[in-house]
Amino acid sequence: MFYTLKMNNVLIIDDEEKLRTLLSKIITLEGFEVFQAGDIKSGFKRLETTLIDVVLCDVKLPDGNGVDTVKIIKEKYPTLEVILLTAYGNIPDGVQAIKNGAFDYITKGDDNNKIIPLLYRAIEKVDLAKRVQQLEKQLDDKHSFDKIIGKSKTIQKAIELAKKVAVNDTSVLLTGETGTGKEVFAQAIHYASSRNKQNFIAVNCSAFSKELLENELFGHKAGSFTGATKDTKGIFEEANNGTVFLDELGEMPLDLQAKLLRVLETGEYLKVGDSKPTKVNVRIIAATNRDLKKEIDAGNFREDLFYRIAVFEIHLPPLRERISDIDDLAYFFLKKCTSNTNKKITTISKEYIDLLKQHHWKGNIRELRNVIERSIILTEENELSKETLPFEILQLNKTTSKEKMLSAFELASAEKIHIQKVLNYTNGNKTKTAELLGIALTTLYRKLSEYSLE
Repeated sequence: MFYTLKMNNVLIIDDEEKLRTLLSKIITLEGFEVFQAGDIKSGFKRLETTLIDVVLCDVKLPDGNGVDTVKIIKEKYPTLEVILLTAYGNIPDGVQAIKNGAFDYITKGDDNNKIIPLLYRAIEKVDLAKRVQQLEKQLDDKHSFDKIIGKSKTIQKAIELAKKVAVNDTSVLLTGETGTGKEVFAQAIHYASSRNKQNFIAVNCSAFSKELLENELFGHKAGSFTGATKDTKGIFEEANNGTVFLDELGEMPLDLQAKLLRVLETGEYLKVGDSKPTKVNVRIIAATNRDLKKEIDAGNFREDLFYRIAVFEIHLPPLRERISDIDDLAYFFLKKCTSNTNKKITTISKEYIDLLKQHHWKGNIRELRNVIERSIILTEENELSKETLPFEILQLNKTTSKEKMLSAFELASAEKIHIQKVLNYTNGNKTKTAELLGIALTTLYRKLSEYSLE
């Protein structure tokens, strides 16, 4: 049998020095780095200072029993594998050893020829566990709060709130306009929670008809409708012990809202066509761009569901209220969108950024990404220039130039320009803008509407 040579660390714990030495020589010849310990205490000292992959451990040791030691080792070092060696094998010890997490349990002398093949199989399992661990870390890093772009006060406040609620198991309602990053926040909350090793499943409630959404969320029993040939799990069952993200919650039909309320209150629901409830343990994070309180008044949303789902509400600000973040976001999308191309675009012109900051961004961050991606496609140089911007953003430049030439006696135009400048200065904070202008907040809102600044 052929094995690929790998340098992995093996620890032998055995009070028989001659056997330790012999095993050490054999295993070293296979390309492993071998360490030795005569008892459990010195074995644990070695584990604390050296990254060990596999432990070969005697069952009977001066200061303890190898079968019991396996459990302690696996609790402290879950990716490490333990092979137990015994002079007198017996079935009860072997069964208990495997229950405690041992990779295998073999008899000295009789099974010596099994040690090297066992070592290689154990190493394969260790390497796989390490790769899985690394992938999980990369996934956690990808969805961490540190990956949310923005230093403005409004977005930092939302991040701080999300971090606080993440470690609890509370239902969360994310509010804000379309494209403000609600799913990004939902993922960050999930991966910062104790459920981060379980499924995170997102569903857009506006993407399905009532019947399809019910089936998508709750699943069905075989025979419940034409074509239902077998039992099917829904999203809640697939996400058991994990997190379900319900995007566009305000679009959910009223009768499905009742089923969702039951999940929140009891952790149970009925599959389509089933008479026995299915029990699940899920965390629900919901998002909406609607004003749910207005939807309640209009009879479109259940008030009892609102108070169950909105235990902890986080509002995500629109991009026009975090103008200072546009630089960082633009460069982030530049790097992200050029990574899959052969283009070497490294900078963005100041005129380009200035025009981005003057745009209203009805589509928010999603719209900004689309604009950057479009410019990358059109750019042949190593810098994004204003010429690659869409027509509606370029028009801002002409409008701004014209406004600068207006007579100071044209009070309405001068007032509009001044309000826009103060809004930019406060990163879209309307309360602060009203304070700096010396007017009431209601007056500011009226003028914003009058000048089409919102």
